[in-house]
Amino acid sequence: MLISTSRKPSQKTRKFCKNFAHSTDSTSVNRGKMNMRDLLLKALAEDEVNLAVVNEIKGNPSKITFYSNKGDILLTILISVTTTNERLNISPSQLKIVSEVQELNCLSDILGFELVDKAEDNCIHITGGYDDLFAKINFINKFGEKTDFQINIRKILDNND
Repeated sequence: MLISTSRKPSQKTRKFCKNFAHSTDSTSVNRGKMNMRDLLLKALAEDEVNLAVVNEIKGNPSKITFYSNKGDILLTILISVTTTNERLNISPSQLKIVSEVQELNCLSDILGFELVDKAEDNCIHITGGYDDLFAKINFINKFGEKTDFQINIRKILDNND
């Protein structure tokens, strides 16, 4: 997957994109003056199947829109994030997704990782049942430790929103 930012991203948004790309074995590019067509062409040139565009509000990542390489919107989520400067120690080639939130099972196809019922280490763990959040995405490293890198999902948007 190719991960990009909005036009003039803050340092926090750039850091989030790099963490997200590193943990999912994706490619991260700063958007600069590229329009959506240029981003989709860049994804094809990089042999990436999907594209994720991270938008921000007041310098903080606030929304991720996942696109197919044909430009179709696959999923849009409103988020808040926790980033880290620490090494994530995630091995993307063995990464799996454990999801307790059925509406987010599609991330398995979007990110290209196997959806499993249980994993002790090296996984993306999606949990739900929070009062103030729709779900949380935690990244578990190859040592079975939860990393400081976390995506809080506030809402899943309808593709018509």
